[in-house]
Amino acid sequence: MQQKFAIEQIHTSQGRQAVNLILPIQQLEFNVPVTLEDQPDLLDIDQFYYRDGGSFWGAFHNGELVGTIALLNCGHQAGAIRKMFVKKEYRGKEFGIAQALLDTLFAFCADHRIHHVYLGTVDALKAAQRFYEKNGFSRIDMQELPDYFPRMPVDTIFYQFHTKED
Repeated sequence: MQQKFAIEQIHTSQGRQAVNLILPIQQLEFNVPVTLEDQPDLLDIDQFYYRDGGSFWGAFHNGELVGTIALLNCGHQAGAIRKMFVKKEYRGKEFGIAQALLDTLFAFCADHRIHHVYLGTVDALKAAQRFYEKNGFSRIDMQELPDYFPRMPVDTIFYQFHTKED
């Protein structure tokens, strides 16, 4: 049975909820060597994401933040996906939260003429890699990333998605 959830934009005022969801997934579940200090965007979501025309969304189930995805507008009709995380208990096709978050991001990209989407991830996130590939992302080498892509130091695997050709 599919759970009911809502996708909403989230802002700096909800940053602590995002931190409480994301950090344990990164640090405890997947042993990614990243701290809150490495991610100041989580403490100033409005300035970091919305200022340049990006966005940050959360999936809420009964008022609890259970998933996130963000888009940094990089200019050049391009964006970078950040903070794609779903709480362990809410992952999988039966919930559809990851897909709904990505679909929301794609709809935003279409509305804002963002045609090229990039992301970085780490080797440990195998299910995430399969998810991106299933959704049409192609794996690329780091050297193929555009120079305006804001690379995170922990990322070692990169993907691109193009909604239309120039």
